[in-house]
Amino acid sequence: MLDTRPGPFPSIRPRRMRKDDFSRRLMRENRLTVDDLIYPLFVTEGTKVREPVASMPGVERLSVDLLLEEAAAALELGIPAVALFPVIAPDKKDQEASEAWNPEGLAQRAVRVLKARLPELGVITDVALDPFTSHGQDGLIDDTGYVINDQTVDALVKQALSHAAAGADVVAPSDMMDGRIGAIRQALEAEGFVNTRILAYSAKYASSFYGPFRDAVGSAANLGGGNKYSYQMDPANGDEALREVELDLREGADMVMVKPGMPYLDIVRRVKERFGVPTYAYQVSGEYAMLKAAAQNGWLDERAVVLESLLAFKRAGADGILSYFAKDVATWLK
Repeated sequence: MLDTRPGPFPSIRPRRMRKDDFSRRLMRENRLTVDDLIYPLFVTEGTKVREPVASMPGVERLSVDLLLEEAAAALELGIPAVALFPVIAPDKKDQEASEAWNPEGLAQRAVRVLKARLPELGVITDVALDPFTSHGQDGLIDDTGYVINDQTVDALVKQALSHAAAGADVVAPSDMMDGRIGAIRQALEAEGFVNTRILAYSAKYASSFYGPFRDAVGSAANLGGGNKYSYQMDPANGDEALREVELDLREGADMVMVKPGMPYLDIVRRVKERFGVPTYAYQVSGEYAMLKAAAQNGWLDERAVVLESLLAFKRAGADGILSYFAKDVATWLK
């Protein structure tokens, strides 16, 4: 019987399809669009305040009035959502993180302003206690400094409810406490916030790539020589991430996050293939700082490497990406 299967080279020349732009476009498997972007923003107290973050060139802490302008510019570019991270004054931090659920707190006020002025922009809030604790941990601690789980969850529930009451579209617990997604979901349902979505940081690793972020929100000094190994995930583990994701989905998460992004693309792929749910990745501050520094030194083409790195997130299976480059990327794509 005649073998009609294609033969080897020269019958098969994969480069034929790569020769011209039109054929490369026709066979392109993944595309990055503005719809994939979430823009993280740091908000601080005051009026007309614009504070550069030294370890993140081009990123600034903004007072609510300037935050509104930046968010409006992002919306004009087509970015669907912003993620807010408050920078809290030292005198408002305490052991119990009590400012976290203050209805007149910085995050809550920022949400109300954004939703009043830009109702079509998605607003995502960070549900975590580290910006509000005097010790810099993501939860309440006992006498030994150990982060206690269940009391922390109670505090996170109050924080999430205060965000939902302010008008947040999505609450994003990033603390990695056990059981917090179920507790927050039950509380949201009980209080009538049935359409408030939960973006769970389900696979958040105890990474060394978070340093510039901690500088930006002012938690680095409070944390001092401490670490978060007892609740964030060991970078060596992959199967554990799938278990964490499964638990969060069972408890009521609408979306899941893998953080950091680029060093954990294998986890993004495994999560997407296993669960098929909306899956997001965070191009964290350390990733941003590395690319930015290399570009500023002339070692890399900033636009080219940023677009390539974000496309890698898409190829791995991410439905969306939190990136400090989001506004630049939206401009480039436009």
